[in-house]
Amino acid sequence: MPVNDTLGTWSQLFMLLAAMTYLVSFVAFAWDMAAHSRVLGARQARDREPALVGAGAPPAAGRGTERAALAGEVADDEMRYTGGRRPAARVAVAVMALAFVVHAAAVLARAVAAGRVPWGNMYEFCTTGALVVAGVYLVALVRRDLRFVGTLVTGLVIIMLCAATIGFPTPVGPLQPALQSWWLVIHVSIAVAASGVFTLTFAMAVLQLLQTRRERALLAGERPGAAFLRTVPSARALEDLSFRLNAVGFAFWTFTLAAGAIWAEQAWGRYWGWDTKEVWTFVIWVVYAAYMHARATRGWTGSRSAWLSIVGYLCVVFNFTVVNTVFPGLHSYSGL
Repeated sequence: MPVNDTLGTWSQLFMLLAAMTYLVSFVAFAWDMAAHSRVLGARQARDREPALVGAGAPPAAGRGTERAALAGEVADDEMRYTGGRRPAARVAVAVMALAFVVHAAAVLARAVAAGRVPWGNMYEFCTTGALVVAGVYLVALVRRDLRFVGTLVTGLVIIMLCAATIGFPTPVGPLQPALQSWWLVIHVSIAVAASGVFTLTFAMAVLQLLQTRRERALLAGERPGAAFLRTVPSARALEDLSFRLNAVGFAFWTFTLAAGAIWAEQAWGRYWGWDTKEVWTFVIWVVYAAYMHARATRGWTGSRSAWLSIVGYLCVVFNFTVVNTVFPGLHSYSGL
C-alpha cells in the first residue's frame, strides 16, 4: 500500500497541536492545585479555632490520633468528587479531553497514511503510548477524583510527545518485514496499555513519597510545607490504589511477555534467545512481580513499595528508549 505523505504531514501538525493543548491543560491543573490548596488552608485555619475552644483531654494514641492530625491536611481517601467548585480543574479536564481528541486524530492519520497500525518505530510508539496514558487517565477520572495527579500525567504526556518529535523523528513508511504480523497488533498494543497503567502508578508513587514525608512532619508537629499536597489523598490511599492498578498492569505485562515469546517462535524459530529486548522485558516482569509479592505477602508497605513501583517504571522507560536505540539486536526497530 502506497504511503500518503500529505496525510503524514497533517498527522505531524495535529500532533504539535495536541502537545500545545496538553500544555494548556498542564497549566490549568497546576493552577487548580495552587488555588485549591490555598482554599483548603484557609478553611482549615477557620475550623481549627472553634475546635480549640473547650478542648478536652488529648485523644489516645493510635490510628484515630493520626487521622485527627491529618484531618483537613489531605484530600478524601475515597477519591470521590466532593467539596466546592473547582473551575480551574474543570477547565483542565475539558482541555485535556480536547487534546486527547486531537491527539487521537493525529495517531489515526498516521495509521491511515502508513496503511498499518501506528506503532512500528520509536516515534509511533511514543505518540501512541502518550495517547494511551492520556486515555487511561481520562477513563480513571470517570470513577475517581484523580485531578490531583493531572499535572504529573499531562507533564509526562508532553515529555513523551517532545521525545517523539525531537528525539525520534521518523517519516511515514512501511513496516519492516519482521514486523509484518498480526502479533504486532496483539503484542505491542498490550505492552502500550501496560505502560500506560504503569505511567499512572509511577505518578501516584511519586506523590505517595511526597505525601509520606509531609504526613510525618504533621504528626511530629512540624511545619509540613508543600501546601499543594492538601489536594492529594493520604499516602496510604495512594498506595492502595497504586497496588490495584499495578496488578492490572502486571497482568498486561505478563501477557506481553508470553505473546512476545510466541511471536519470536514464529519469526525466528525459538521462544527465547536472550536478546537484549527480551532480557529487559523479563527484568521488568521480575521487578513488578517482586513488587506484587512483597506488597501482598511480605508487608512491604509505605515508601518501600513506592520505590519498587518507581524502579519498575524506570526499567520500562529504559527498555523502550535506551534498549531500542543503543543496543543492537533482533528487536532493533526504532526506525532511526
